[in-house]
Amino acid sequence: MSSFLSSIDMSATVLPASLPVFMLAGFVKGSIGLGLPTVAVGLLSLMMPPVQAAPLLIVPSMVTNGWQLLTGGALRALVRRLWTLLAGIVLGTLAGGSFMNADGGRRAIIVLGLALVLYALAGLASWTPSVSPAQEQWWSPAVGLATGLVTAATGVFVIPAVPYLQALGLPREQLIQALGLSFTVSTLALAVNLGQGGAFSGGVGWASLVLLLPALLGMSIGARVRGRVQAVTFRRCFFIGLLLLGLHLASALLRQGGAA
Repeated sequence: MSSFLSSIDMSATVLPASLPVFMLAGFVKGSIGLGLPTVAVGLLSLMMPPVQAAPLLIVPSMVTNGWQLLTGGALRALVRRLWTLLAGIVLGTLAGGSFMNADGGRRAIIVLGLALVLYALAGLASWTPSVSPAQEQWWSPAVGLATGLVTAATGVFVIPAVPYLQALGLPREQLIQALGLSFTVSTLALAVNLGQGGAFSGGVGWASLVLLLPALLGMSIGARVRGRVQAVTFRRCFFIGLLLLGLHLASALLRQGGAA
């Protein structure tokens, strides 16, 4: 992985293409409170393997989700309640360390596409599952482990953690903080995973820092737009866009099958 990434000239190729992507991803994050890694990795995967795209989101994701994590006053209570979920995320991400780089990243792109399709369909259907406190002790570690494995394979950490956290029936402010907590832990685990494989060589780490600026600018614009556009309309457009993007990425499976 290290030799592959170090051969990329970040200033001449990857970085310019990433600037508008991260601005759009930040815009989505500012508008609805989530979606930065989903949009960023999803769009960048049209141009590069997830193994190359994922390291670029580490700094923007850490800063934006860290801010979200610190809003509200229920952090300690959420950590006590969700620690098995968080532990599962870490274990799953580290256990799947080789997934993203397998076969040149082709399988990771397919997995990413399928994850985006599932996420979009759940959002468009307004699927609201419910998890009881008795079920939570069993579901939390399992959902965390599954989220970690998907994160390791794709760099996207919304499936199945986001629907699960929504199913817990948390108050709005606690849900926002819980999402920030889950995303922050996922980002840290992903950073460790990628760092062990040498993914931050060749200027990738500096590029991730530079991409924080368009992400923050996009968030600022998105926050302003949020008050002018109906949330239901924006979320519907967001999920339709993710569905189309996911179908395009997952169609790599058909192209691969046709070439076999």
